[in-house]
Amino acid sequence: MKNILLPLLLSALAMLPSYTFASQEAQQLAVCLTDSLNGKERKNLAKWIYLGMSTHSIIKPFSNVTEQDIDDTNRYVGALVTRLLTEDCPKQAKAAIDVGGQGAMENAFRLVGEVAMQELMTEPSVGNALGAFDKYLDQEKFDKAFQ
Repeated sequence: MKNILLPLLLSALAMLPSYTFASQEAQQLAVCLTDSLNGKERKNLAKWIYLGMSTHSIIKPFSNVTEQDIDDTNRYVGALVTRLLTEDCPKQAKAAIDVGGQGAMENAFRLVGEVAMQELMTEPSVGNALGAFDKYLDQEKFDKAFQ
């Protein structure tokens, strides 16, 4: 059971709402955006997501993220998104906006977020930390429930 739960939970944590119902133009933009990112950029996007989440009232007590950290990463992401939309994928961005407006852009960047988070999930320490709950599973209850 533990061997099934861990991959499912890790996948669920890595996935944001799916973009599969997005327009073809939004999907093409998503592909262009993700294809235009290198590994370092994906990691920096994941860092930006983490820093943003660290401001949540539940997480903030566990974080030492500073306003300067957040501003620095916002500056980086602003420049990255500018490059992606105006240099790497301008045709796809225009087509997606023309067809689906802001929703198309949100759908495209949802996939970018998924890819960024998957980049972090490939590091073994992350999987180990997120999978460590399995030592607290009550195997007898699982055995009984799934007989």
